[in-house]
Amino acid sequence: MSAAIEIKGLSKRFGHKVAVNDVTFTVGEGECYGLIGPNGAGKTTTFSMMCGFLFPTAGSIRVLGVDPTQPGALKGKVGVLPQDAVLPAAWPVGALLTYLARLSGLPEPEREAREALERVALPETWAVPAGAMSHGMAKRVAMAQALMGKPPVVFLDEPTAGLDPKIAAAVRQLIRELKGHSTVVVSSHNLQELEELCDSTAILDKGKLVKAGTMSEMTGQLAEFRVQIARGPVPLDEVKALSGCRTATLENKDTILVVHFDGQAVQPEDIITRTVGLLVQRQVLILSVSRGKRLEEKVLQLT
Repeated sequence: MSAAIEIKGLSKRFGHKVAVNDVTFTVGEGECYGLIGPNGAGKTTTFSMMCGFLFPTAGSIRVLGVDPTQPGALKGKVGVLPQDAVLPAAWPVGALLTYLARLSGLPEPEREAREALERVALPETWAVPAGAMSHGMAKRVAMAQALMGKPPVVFLDEPTAGLDPKIAAAVRQLIRELKGHSTVVVSSHNLQELEELCDSTAILDKGKLVKAGTMSEMTGQLAEFRVQIARGPVPLDEVKALSGCRTATLENKDTILVVHFDGQAVQPEDIITRTVGLLVQRQVLILSVSRGKRLEEKVLQLT
């Protein structure tokens, strides 16, 4: 997979404050990539530098092979949804999007504006003043402007923050549809959402990169699974003897069986099936089986 975004030794200072400190990671073409971290971790600063809104103090960024600090370098190449995007209240939505499409140099501005509103399911807002819309509608209009022209790279900062569950689900589905066609970078505090959507992620804390990798690596999906036990003695030694098993332990008062396995030697579905089969043979009742650990657990462990 070729790289859509390359970040090397990226740092940003504001006076004596170091907001981002020597961060390096790569985003593959067509990936959905998550930026994770607590408040003050440097996510928004890193996000802003990738978009060209801020210039680095040190290090380099390449987005589709170009330097975002160069004037006009990202024009027509990226779409951006800022976290606190504010639309001019008096402008009708259609006129605003058409104007923004024209500024982006798109050949058919009105058509692009209408198609973008269709994608976010708001075609009826064409003549509505931006200031008359709810927060959720305004958020989707802001996302529509990011999608005009079908840019190869899309940056989304907190795309579902403040949305009701139905609209948030629709936005997540839209992000899924972008994957593979565009490279999508999402910054969010919603770790369950990022775990569901992202192929890879970077965890930041206090301006530094704590860990970067695929979501499978982050959550241990290729090395660990858990079985929730309802009732019955677990034959722990027999589980440990299964081919490919590295370790097996019981947690939470013997109600959770945690199995770590060699992902290079055995497929997850094989060892999970054999483990569950063994438990059933020994008359152990099972409530659920899950691969890996939650992304939230990993982030709390690292930050």
